[in-house]
Amino acid sequence: MKVIEDKTVQRIQNRKRIYNLIMALIIVVVQTAVVSYVWVVYYNTELPKAYFFWGHVFISVVYLCILLFASIMYGGLRIGSYRMLELLFSQIIATFFTNVLFYAMVCMLAYHFPTPLPLILAMFIQCILIGGWIFLATNIYRALFPPLDVLLIYDGNHKDLFVEKVRTRRHQFRITESLRACDDYELMCSEIDRHEAVMLWDLDASVRNRLHKYCYEKSKETYVMPKIMDIVLRGATTLHFFDTPLMLTKSSPIEFEQEFIKRAFDIVFSLILIVLLSPFMLITALCIKAYDKGPVLYKQIRCTVNNREFYIYKFRSMITEAEKDGVARLASRNDDRITPVGRVIRKIRFDELPQLFNVLKGDMSFVGPRPERPQIIEQYKRVMPEFSYRTKVKAGITGYAQVYGKYNTLPYDKLKLDLFYIENFSVWLDLRLIILTVKTIFTLESTEGITDGSLTAMLPEETEGVGTHGESD
Repeated sequence: MKVIEDKTVQRIQNRKRIYNLIMALIIVVVQTAVVSYVWVVYYNTELPKAYFFWGHVFISVVYLCILLFASIMYGGLRIGSYRMLELLFSQIIATFFTNVLFYAMVCMLAYHFPTPLPLILAMFIQCILIGGWIFLATNIYRALFPPLDVLLIYDGNHKDLFVEKVRTRRHQFRITESLRACDDYELMCSEIDRHEAVMLWDLDASVRNRLHKYCYEKSKETYVMPKIMDIVLRGATTLHFFDTPLMLTKSSPIEFEQEFIKRAFDIVFSLILIVLLSPFMLITALCIKAYDKGPVLYKQIRCTVNNREFYIYKFRSMITEAEKDGVARLASRNDDRITPVGRVIRKIRFDELPQLFNVLKGDMSFVGPRPERPQIIEQYKRVMPEFSYRTKVKAGITGYAQVYGKYNTLPYDKLKLDLFYIENFSVWLDLRLIILTVKTIFTLESTEGITDGSLTAMLPEETEGVGTHGESD
């Protein structure tokens, strides 16, 4: 295999960006044209004073901007990065979100509620166009840009798990060679020269840094598995007190004013959602009660900020004797302890609704690391002493790990995701995660259970002989 030229790789990456930009503009403009037609023909006539040419242009531009924002947010335009079904689902969610906002805008302009049927028909047409666009754009992309030729340099445990994850993106990456890190630095560098991209997996920091420097010097695309403190430093504040830059890791990751805004948001929106969702909570409670006459709610001790313990509330989704053997475990993929009603409310996440009262009380926030049981925290800390870092902020209903991970993501990886949220906190990030949670709710992988017979999401060799107590998320 010949040495890959840096400029050739860079040209390919530039062509990918241009192609993605053109394809993104095509679908966003086409979708906007469909809704613009509905606006001109149907909704414009519903206004007290009809708009004319420049008014139509303004409405179309507003719709296009909102759709573009939603599409970027949900990843619906990422041709080549996502699988076709993921792209389809993401862009449909973005379109639905945009159309809901558009209809709200129409209602405000018309001073009444026009029929939504024309917009529903428009969205049906949009979905057909999205499907055709994704099929065509993805297949052209794959014909023009084959997957990256990747060298994997690894050490540590669970390399095979990582390789399996990469294989789910075989249209994007192709690991053509795997090399365990060794003392022969020249050998590793010569192998790096032969590939388009490099993945550095679970390497010792000194080895990783040396190889990363070489990859950077050679302008190689490099994918690095970060250590815990890498994530903490990534969220540090850069200072210029002296003639050399400093990185400041603050004692508290959330500033006072940010904490005030976050708490005000939690109070206002938990109250609103409790009122709006109360009929659904009542129906859910009646269904649980009717099934086996058992208790409707399930409560359990969890830990929030500074390891403070509190009772978390959920709708009961398992049988009343789910833990009669005295050993609790996370729900598995085919767990027979989950009731028929429980399976439904877990799928649609209605079992989480009582946690709105936890948010109102101040035990939890809408966004934050998921609260764990004290026993689980102690268990994980035996393997990962840094696991307690998650309690630097208040626990949440949703979070970074819930949006970008899965139910059965390894705790070490969830810890990294949670720390990324903690060290990069902003009010905007909270809003973004709440919006992305809508997509996660409808993603099957996010509710998938762990392997049958496991106690936690950790691998069996890491949890041997350790039991926990309580029904799990």
